[in-house]
This record gives sequence, structure tokens and C-alpha cells, in this order.
Amino acid sequence: MAADPADQFCVAEERSGHCAVVDGNFLYVWGGYVSIEENEVYLPSDELWIYDMDSGLWTMHLMEGELPTSMSGSCGASINGRLYIFGGFDDRGYSNRLYYVNLRTKTGTYRWKKITNFKGQPPTPRDKLSCWVYKNRLIYFGGYGCRRHNELSDCFDVHDAFWEGQIFWGWHNDVHVFDTTTQTWSQPTIRGGDPPQPRAAHTCAVLGNKGYIFGGRVLQTRMNDLHCLNLDTWTWSGRINISGEKPRDRSWHTLTPIGEDRLFLFGGLSSDNVPLSDGWIHSIATNGWKQLTHLPKSRPRLWHTACLGQEGEVMVFGGSKDDLLFMDTGHCSDLLIFQTQPYSLLRLCLDCIGKNAALLEKQIPCLPPKLVQEVLKKITFWAAMSHRQERKAETERQSQLQST
Repeated sequence: MAADPADQFCVAEERSGHCAVVDGNFLYVWGGYVSIEENEVYLPSDELWIYDMDSGLWTMHLMEGELPTSMSGSCGASINGRLYIFGGFDDRGYSNRLYYVNLRTKTGTYRWKKITNFKGQPPTPRDKLSCWVYKNRLIYFGGYGCRRHNELSDCFDVHDAFWEGQIFWGWHNDVHVFDTTTQTWSQPTIRGGDPPQPRAAHTCAVLGNKGYIFGGRVLQTRMNDLHCLNLDTWTWSGRINISGEKPRDRSWHTLTPIGEDRLFLFGGLSSDNVPLSDGWIHSIATNGWKQLTHLPKSRPRLWHTACLGQEGEVMVFGGSKDDLLFMDTGHCSDLLIFQTQPYSLLRLCLDCIGKNAALLEKQIPCLPPKLVQEVLKKITFWAAMSHRQERKAETERQSQLQST
């Protein structure tokens, strides 16, 4: 019996507030939540979705080991083939636990490990924080969470308080480092510059030895400021003065390094609660932003993830197309791919053959064996793309029929 294309071309479940990383030719997605009948439902913590960039196929793998709780707003990052998950929010509140899983498993088994034998003091519990990866270290900034009265400091803006237990909720602008080599937490001494205002739902990116931060929310304010921290000297830049136009204020957006001196900003939620679909590129050399004019306006995203592929494409997965604060129903499962630089000639040729496989059916077997394998992956890739587009068009057609 032939396999059902719907099974072969399945996609990761829709979600927001999840984690995603790229390792090799694969995109890995974990966690997050969806809304079911106005309830927030956290996705299973023992499921890891893997997207093969060559074939365009998704697969789901059940995980083992010391499973994290199902959460949203965790911070995910990869170092040397390991996916690290820190923080997040679950049914019991905020977390400051740290886990990792080896993505380069030789047995095909993905096993979570909770890091408990660390040295030093981890950050206080929080979610919606961001992370820089630099020299085998995870460097965390900001987030929304809770502290006890004796933990209050200048790096924390209080939002609300439960006086009986002396628990305070609010936004952070502290920096914490986890050295994955020595399993040690530390809090570096900031040696100069003005730190960014406390915030959450901001975004971080690394270029060279600089860690950049853009936007985010504190209280009812969303920001569009850009800062950077020198990750060698621990010196803040202060707010970077931008020449020319710049993106509007936002939270729940993404910032992705592309090349050696550019940052790609996409989506988010604006101060007037509008889901955004705009894309911008910041050039370090010119210290300016340039808005991309060719992006579709009908595909906004917020609380999504964005990862850089091997040929400079930015892969945006999941997130919501609605304002999560007032209409939490528009979670997405499609993968948006933004090409930020010209593809290699080999990639263009493989794509051309894959798209026109029916016309080239007799010529393909004449190619060198290794090239045939690559061509077969591209044939699968474009077949999957076509199938998903047809399903989406049919779903939209049925929706229009029901609404009329």
C-alpha cells in the first residue's frame, strides 16, 4: 500500500513561545504552547520535531531521560551539537532550570539531561529572556519573572507583588553566564556603559564579540532601541544612535545575524497591539536600518523563532498571527524562508532539476551517484512544498465557503 502523502509531508504542530535551533542541515523545534478553547495548552516536552532542509520533510521523535516540564517562553540555544533549554513558564510558574540534549546522537535516541551539578548561582526564575552564544558560553539577558524581597536589586523593575509571601514579579536587565565547559554559573562585572532598560520579549544576536539587543517590553511600553554588549570586556554601548529610518517599537520579534556585519529583524507585536510582518536589515558598517520591501504583508508573526540556514536563509517557524494578549487563536505551523543572499550555483541547479523532475526523468539517472542523491532530496523538497501549498489553498477555500 502506498504511503499517504499527508503523512509523508506532515509538519510540526502549530505553536508559539517555543525553542528552535539549527545544527548542520537540520532545524530542531521543541516546546511552546497552543490555545484550545481559550485555554493555553503546553505541548509535550518529550516531542522533538526535526526539519530536514535538504528534503523539506518534518519528522517527530519521542525523547527520553530527565524531561523538562512542558513550557513556553524558555530560552533555547545550541553549542557543539547540544540544545540547551533554560527558564520558561509552566503550570507551576517560572523556571530557572537548565537542561540539554545531544542532537548529534548516534543511536537515534534523544535524551534530556537536567544540569544539577553546576557551580555558582543561576539566574532567578523567569521567561521571555534571550541568550547570546559566545566561546562555549550561554550568556543570558533580561526576561520577566519573580524574585523574593531579599533578591530585589537595581536590575529589576517591579510590576506586581504578593506581599504575604513577599514575592515580586517584574522585568530584568541582568546578565548571567553559563560556561558549558566548566558547568559554572557566574554574573560578570559590567565595566562600563549604560545598560538597557529592564525588559522581556526582546531579542538577542551575536556578531563577532558583540551581543546585540533590540526592543522588548517593560510595563506597558514596547521599545525599538538597539544596544550591544562587548562580550570580552563586559562594556555596554548605551543606546546606539541610528542614522536614517528605523523599525517601530515591538516585542516578541526576532533578530538573526546574517553574514559578518548584518542583522535581520522580523515581525513582533507593536505598541498599538498590531501583529507585524515587516523585515529590516541593520548594517553595522553604516549603522543604519533598511526595510525590506518585498516581504508579504499578509503573514505577520510574533513569538516565533528564526534560525539561520547554511546558505544564508532565515527560517521563521511558528508563532502567532494574532495579538496574543487579546485574541490568542492564530498560532501557526508554516515555515517562512527568507533568502538574504544569493544561493550557490549548485543550489540553483539542484532546485531547477527538483522543480522540473518530470521533464528530466530520463536524464537524472545519468548524473553521478552522489549528485543523484542530492537531486532526489530536492525532488522530495519541491513535492512537499507543492503538497502543502495545495492543502493550504484548499483549507482557505473551505474557510471562505463556510463564512459565506
